[in-house]
Amino acid sequence: MEQLYKIKLPEFEGPMDLLLHLIKENKVDIYDIPISLITGRYLEYIEIMKELDLEIAGEFLVMAATLIQIKSRMLLPPDEEAPLEEMEDPRLELVQRLLEYQTYKDAAAILKEREDEARNIFRRQPEGLEEEETLLPELYLFDVNLFDLLAAFRKLLENAPPEMRTIITRETLTVKDRMMHIADMIENIESIRFEDLFKEAFTRVQLIVTFLALLELLRLGLARVYQEKEFGNIWIINPQNQGSAGTGQSADI
Repeated sequence: MEQLYKIKLPEFEGPMDLLLHLIKENKVDIYDIPISLITGRYLEYIEIMKELDLEIAGEFLVMAATLIQIKSRMLLPPDEEAPLEEMEDPRLELVQRLLEYQTYKDAAAILKEREDEARNIFRRQPEGLEEEETLLPELYLFDVNLFDLLAAFRKLLENAPPEMRTIITRETLTVKDRMMHIADMIENIESIRFEDLFKEAFTRVQLIVTFLALLELLRLGLARVYQEKEFGNIWIINPQNQGSAGTGQSADI
């Protein structure tokens, strides 16, 4: 039996993170979610994750079933004889869960920001680095999560030529070689744009292998990703070149 090449991420965002990402990406009102649109986008992301052989937790599939159920209920005509509680908006419970989850995420982000500020206050300046110097490009950088990367990768796949579905194995594809290639690309530079990693990848399979190689480098801490602004350009940075610069925060991958 062939051994599939799987990437396991130590910190894997859950289905609520994906839903919040889709709501922001599609610029929709969280109180009036277009359930048909969001369900379709959600299933597209699940398919990409399956194609990449990323481990998908059962809760992702449970959420998919929940979205489909809500979509089905909204397509049915209202039953005027049904009790009042059964006539509530089918999206109400999901919206409440999303709002509660967002509250916890915002609180966690504030605590992390304070922790980073405290760490920077007591961090020693490396020898030979002037007070005003930084080793990172002058960018206003934000966190990048897995779904930001998947969104950027999805755009690349949309322009890739159609191919037969290929099983990714350690023997047939050179994920390790692509890892070494990416590491060489960022060895002596401060940063490189996400899209530039894929300039030599002309087929869908080559794109997938390159993306898997990037995820593995992130998992091993040999690369970091940053974003200029929400849904903006994504930058790949060599942590060894990062030094003590404090222009942004790394991806939570």
